[in-house]
Amino acid sequence: MSSSYKALTRIYRPQTFDDIVSQEHVSNTLKNAIANNRLSHAYLFCGPRGVGKTTMARVLARTVNEVDKNIGAEELNNTLNIVEIDAASNNSVDDVRSLRERVRIPPQSGRYKIYIVDEVHMLSKQAFNALLKTLEEPPEHVIFIFATTEPHRILPTILSRCQRFDFRRIKIEEIVTRLNDISKMESIDIDNESLHVIAKRADGALRDALGILDQAIAFCGTSIKYEDLHRALNMVSSESMFELTEAINRNDPSAGMALLHNLLHTGNDILEFLGALTEHFRNLYLAKDTQNFYLIEATDETKDRFKKTSGFFSNDDLMRMMHIVHEAQFSIRNAQQPRIHLEITLLKLFHMARGDSLKELLSRLATLEKNIVTGKLDSVTPSGFDDKSEKATPSTDTKKSKPAPSQKTSSQTPFDRNTSATPGNAPPETGGESDIFGTPTFRRPQNHLSAVALPGKTGKTETDNRMRGNLALSTEPIPASQTIHKGANSSVLNDSELKHASSLEEVQDFWPDYLQHLQAETSNMLSFSIQRTRPVALDEGVITLECNDSFTQDLIREQQRKLSKIAREHLGYAIRFTSRLVEYQKRTDTVEDPYAHFSKLQKSDPKLKQLIELFGAELEY
Repeated sequence: MSSSYKALTRIYRPQTFDDIVSQEHVSNTLKNAIANNRLSHAYLFCGPRGVGKTTMARVLARTVNEVDKNIGAEELNNTLNIVEIDAASNNSVDDVRSLRERVRIPPQSGRYKIYIVDEVHMLSKQAFNALLKTLEEPPEHVIFIFATTEPHRILPTILSRCQRFDFRRIKIEEIVTRLNDISKMESIDIDNESLHVIAKRADGALRDALGILDQAIAFCGTSIKYEDLHRALNMVSSESMFELTEAINRNDPSAGMALLHNLLHTGNDILEFLGALTEHFRNLYLAKDTQNFYLIEATDETKDRFKKTSGFFSNDDLMRMMHIVHEAQFSIRNAQQPRIHLEITLLKLFHMARGDSLKELLSRLATLEKNIVTGKLDSVTPSGFDDKSEKATPSTDTKKSKPAPSQKTSSQTPFDRNTSATPGNAPPETGGESDIFGTPTFRRPQNHLSAVALPGKTGKTETDNRMRGNLALSTEPIPASQTIHKGANSSVLNDSELKHASSLEEVQDFWPDYLQHLQAETSNMLSFSIQRTRPVALDEGVITLECNDSFTQDLIREQQRKLSKIAREHLGYAIRFTSRLVEYQKRTDTVEDPYAHFSKLQKSDPKLKQLIELFGAELEY
């Protein structure tokens, strides 16, 4: 290393087009323009910071005027033919007026007089307008080169008078290669992982990368190690991210909270930690497919580790984890206690349900719903039963519900929420009822949750297994006057005496009578909704009703027990109902215009026409 300190960004500033990294599309165009003598009078270099805009302008000026290589890049401004202007501090109309006066002076040596205006977007609107005429028709010996990071702030009239070149962000691999070459020239021993950390930290700017390397050399000396670099830059290491991920996989929140405490204690920023964690989950998601490895900015060893760790989670899990952390990045800015907010976010990751368990639960719920709809509830074994071969048997110590007073009937009340049911043989005082399939009829609780009593292995009835209303249970309690008890004196047919429809034509024959009983027994909403449907299929005692709106479909699903009961009591049929949604058919017939129809009537009936003319009648519409 040199004994006198000079920043690496100043030492290794490119002096030729070939030295500029990752901007070949600009370099090749300018080299061809010089070779073919097709130089423009004005250029505009746009792009993010640290990608070589000013450097490219200086290289172009050096090449055009054939400046000696012994003159450094920063010494070009001392020549009479190359003038650099900082528009941030020279942005007034007077500054531009002074520039216009100097433009008229021809170059003292060389071919062109070149003006490099850095941060040109800082010029005021008046200054831009003062420059327009000179920029459009400059002297033949003048070339303007403008550099800016915000081209949208430049007037369109200025943009239209320049050749625009957009500079790219420099890739991680290109920055690593350049840093590795400079480290060898400076006799710096640095590992590949540290080079990638510096390149990622620079965010596509080679100048920033050289500045970070300067800082690392000042902290670590000529030997830079990965652990020392993280302490120097106070960054969240990838090792810490992998440790946190392994703790999430083990469902060990204590280890995760301890790791977070250590990171914050060493001075890591909360937002920087969340950003690193979001990127870590993103890399895990991409590592699920090896074809996406090129999108992960890391060494080959780290990519392999991402691939191994990603196997612990599904794609849905990683997406939810990214979403949780990403949302926290925005909400934590306004939090009064950022650390508490961060800890809550971390605990969400640990207590988040995995996708596999959610899929299993949804599958079990779908199976349960299907069995309830088809009348096979007894074949469903509740969760926690070890013996799946035996059906659940009713409890012998079932409590009886107390009879409720009623003015209309002396029958007992249906089940309440805390009363268990005995399928098929409930005594009258319990209020139990069985339909034609042997399934008990339950009273719907007022909170729209259906209490389904499923017996446990211990013989006690479990009533905590409640299902939503979309599981084909009635939304209204069954009145005590309509409660049917087996063995009691009743006009209702027994199961063996019920009829079974054999064809769709038979259903269509008794359907008008069924609608009349439905209108008398149920609410207007249910009756009107069923009248708008029509039976279209019959399959093993299940009638499919065709409806054209989802509300009616849901109503049929929820009220099918009541619908089946009316068919059983009044028609003697054992039937169930399902629904099928069809699209509403719009009317295709056209309605004749009333005025045109009125004119036709006058032509076809002379007397009507005479009356209209006599009394001056007009169509009111």
